Formats: sequence, structure tokens, C-alpha cells
Amino acid sequence: MLPYLHRIDDARWYSNFGPLLMDLERRLAERFQGAALTVTGVNATQMLALTLKAMDLPAGGLCMMPAWTFVATAQAVVEAGLVPYFVDVDPSTWMLDPETATEMLHAAPERVCAVVAVSAFGAMPDIKRWEAFREATGTPVLIDAAAAFDAACDARLPLVVSLHATKVLGIGEGGYLASHDAELVDRVRQSTTFGFRGGRESLRLGTNAKLNEYAAAVGHAALDAWPASRLRYLRAAQLLRMAFTGAPQVSFQPGWGADWVTSVCMVRLPDGATAEVERALNGEGVDTRRWWGDGCHRSPVFADCPRGPLTSTELLARSTLGLPFAVDLDEAACSQIAGAVGRAI
Repeated sequence: MLPYLHRIDDARWYSNFGPLLMDLERRLAERFQGAALTVTGVNATQMLALTLKAMDLPAGGLCMMPAWTFVATAQAVVEAGLVPYFVDVDPSTWMLDPETATEMLHAAPERVCAVVAVSAFGAMPDIKRWEAFREATGTPVLIDAAAAFDAACDARLPLVVSLHATKVLGIGEGGYLASHDAELVDRVRQSTTFGFRGGRESLRLGTNAKLNEYAAAVGHAALDAWPASRLRYLRAAQLLRMAFTGAPQVSFQPGWGADWVTSVCMVRLPDGATAEVERALNGEGVDTRRWWGDGCHRSPVFADCPRGPLTSTELLARSTLGLPFAVDLDEAACSQIAGAVGRAI
């Protein structure tokens, strides 16, 4: 980080779209196919909310989203002045499917003004199919790709990626929007700085959500290290996969640790086994996480939000579990984890 810190002091520019931040946004944009643009913000939740606001959707409108997601997705929807409309996910991909979304448009209690499709723990949804959905229905689509830094490379639909410390490329707190829609990116940028656009007049409602130069310095250093970090994540994932070779009752997400990397490991267990396996692992000193709990819709704050049938969401809640995973996971730890899971099952 030191060369970037020297650049900050040499320029005496510490925040408000400094040169390091602008360079970071260009480097992030280069990861996408086509002429994508990016804009950064203080965190991914805020960027989701600001993007939805920048879409100029009708206040109080329904925003369709999967119930199988982290609560931040619904929090952003509410912050944007919309109402979450919870629908089910595909049991094999763990994500909202465009065909299901089309069906639920007609089943909604009132008009749906937007859809937020969520990347499941780093796996990207099918952008081409979602683009076709948008064209066929006229419904705006935003991709919550919080954990999908590695797999996110197509910004034909606007998508938001998290740079939180828990992600594969983290800067502490932060997030960015990537899109081919220059006008949308410009409106979101205005929204991160009180609605200013090069002057001192507020042209649209906004807030102070800018990243400072120190955060950008961490981002540059992380991007410099990313090729090597990605290889380490791949190695750790393969070690864990090999440790579970003799456990056919446990399955990993398709592509996890092979086609794409992420900072968490979610496994599928026999139906209904999550609670028992979790208790057994914790008893052996193996930590676990239910990253999305029993589904976003289960949080009391969203109890009154409309929803459709959530059969697959309920199934995933009782048959998936987050296992320990880190960039420096070694063979001994992998064997300990796999052994504990096998004994629990």
C-alpha cells in the first residue's frame, strides 16, 4: 500500500473523487466485457439503494426479489422507498429464475416496478436470460452480485459488487456499481455526493456515500495482489473438495472453487440435516454459519411484506450450511472439517 499512500500525500487529495479513486474505478471497469462504467460507494447495500433510486421507480412500488438472500438486499429495497416482494428460487441454482419471475409478475398483488436478482454466494445468475426478461416484460432488473467479484464480468444489466472485508477482494467497507448505462452511472455518482454534478447546487436527492482515497489505496493494493490471491482461493477450495471425496451426502455449489471463487463455502446436506449437523460441528469446535438464516422473509422487520410460495427457500434453509473457509485453509483443517461433517451426518 505504501506507494499509493505516498501518492495521496503528494497530491494532497484525500476524498471527493480523488485520483486514486478514479483510477480504481477504471481498473474495476476493465474487468467487464464491453464499455462498462463503474462508480464506487461506501458499501454495497448503499449502492443497491442508490441505484434503485436512480432508476426513478414509483415510490411504494413492489420490488420482486428472492427470499433466499441476505437481509441487506431487502434493506436496500426499503431504503429506496420500495416494498420487497419475496419469491422463491430454483432449488438447483439457489437463485431467482427469469421464468419464475415472469410467473410471479402476474401473481403479484399489484404491479411490480423492478426486480433484484441475487448472486448466490458468488455464483452469477444468467445475465443473457435476465436481459431477455427485461426486454420481454419492460421490468427493470438490478443484479445484487455482492459476493461475485470473481464471476461478475458482464454489465449489460446493472450490478452491484461488495468490497466488504469478508469478500475475496475486500477494502474494509465499500462496493461498486457496474453498468453499460452511462446515464444511470452518472445519476448514481451524483447521489453519492449530495446530488452535486460539478457545482454546488444539489440537482437530485443524494447523500454522502463517497469512498475516500485511503479506501482506494487498499483497493489498488488488493487488485495488484488479486491474481495470486485468486490462485490461493482456488487451491483452498480444491483441498476442501478433496477432503469430502468420500462424502456423497455433501455437495458443493456448481462451479464453486473451479469456475469461480468466493470467500465462503456453502454446502448442501441431506434434507433437514442443517440444525443437527450444525450442533454436532460446533460441539467439535468447528464453526459454522447460516449466512442467510432461514431466508430474508423470516426477519421480523419484513413480516408484512407480500410473498409467493417459498418451498425451495424453506428447503435450502434446512439443508444448507456454511463451513469454515479461508484463503490459507490447509490440508489438516480440511480433514478436520470433513471428518466432523461426516460424523455429524
